[in-house]
Amino acid sequence: MKAYVVGGAVRDELLGVPVTDRDWVVVGATPEEMVAAGYRPVGADFPVFLHPKTHEEHALARTERKQGRGYKGFTVHAAPDVTLEQDLARRDLTINAMARDEAGRLIDPFGGARDLEQGVLRHVSDAFVEDPVRVLRLARFAARYGFRVADETMALVRRMVAAGELDHLVAERVWQEFATGLAEPRPERMFETLEACGALAPLFPELRVDHAALQRAASEGAPLDVRFALLAWPLHEDVMRAFCDRLRVPGDPRDLALAVCRCKGRILAARSASARELLDLLKSADALRRPERFSALLRTARLAQPGLSTTRVAAAGAAASAVDAGAVARRAPDAARIAESVDAAREQAIAATLGS
Repeated sequence: MKAYVVGGAVRDELLGVPVTDRDWVVVGATPEEMVAAGYRPVGADFPVFLHPKTHEEHALARTERKQGRGYKGFTVHAAPDVTLEQDLARRDLTINAMARDEAGRLIDPFGGARDLEQGVLRHVSDAFVEDPVRVLRLARFAARYGFRVADETMALVRRMVAAGELDHLVAERVWQEFATGLAEPRPERMFETLEACGALAPLFPELRVDHAALQRAASEGAPLDVRFALLAWPLHEDVMRAFCDRLRVPGDPRDLALAVCRCKGRILAARSASARELLDLLKSADALRRPERFSALLRTARLAQPGLSTTRVAAAGAAASAVDAGAVARRAPDAARIAESVDAAREQAIAATLGS
């Protein structure tokens, strides 16, 4: 029984990136032998075990054979006779198909170290086509490292797109890879890669991506919610809502993106807006109940429109937030007019702050 560090930990170590966790492949062992050695089984689809002391994942060496369409149609074979090279051969990219043995020796049967040095993303084998999620992973790694895609890999992905393999992706996997790519240092490279291989239109037909805006967001370390909301800037709210429904986008990025669609016109017009119009904007953005999201909304607007000042809108929000709504409510002539009284007080505070 031999254990090897594999995949991302080896890649990151060669790149000089801090390694936070390691995955291991075990060759020459059975599940029974792993349990007898004190490892705890955790794998559902194939044999994975936790080391009794480090709790790092150790998977038995395995091969995979395609049995159906999509990313779930695989038969997994894990047995003591599966070699390390066979296990590495099932991986997506050469930079992810390297290993180190327990003595620290690099095992690189597919030239991953060379591709790292040259900044190239290259598929390990034609088995790449068996998992359509790998198209998104390829684009995500382009966004992480800024590497170019090898010509032969680009040609292979184009054939996958033409064959309709992307039609079998499920929303949760698409969102997972999409969101991770958006959060990478070069998110615009994800979209450039998808467009180059013909995958952008079938995967995300609604999007009209502003690459420069994404670059600005990444350069200032904007969070995922803001980067996703930038994609909503050119879209109508109903289009963005359908996009979020289709990808099953989680609540926070979804809410901010829809707020962008709903409020962008009023934000752009805020320079000449009246106190009443600014209050309407604040209410539409739910700014008083969710001030952090409102700040993210204004940040998105500034990234989408360089040179746009949101100072007036932010000042209006601060003025309205400073109003003691409880005190105003107690002074209202009757319960039916509480909301009207609070709005009037907030409008007056905005007008006083802005001198209008």
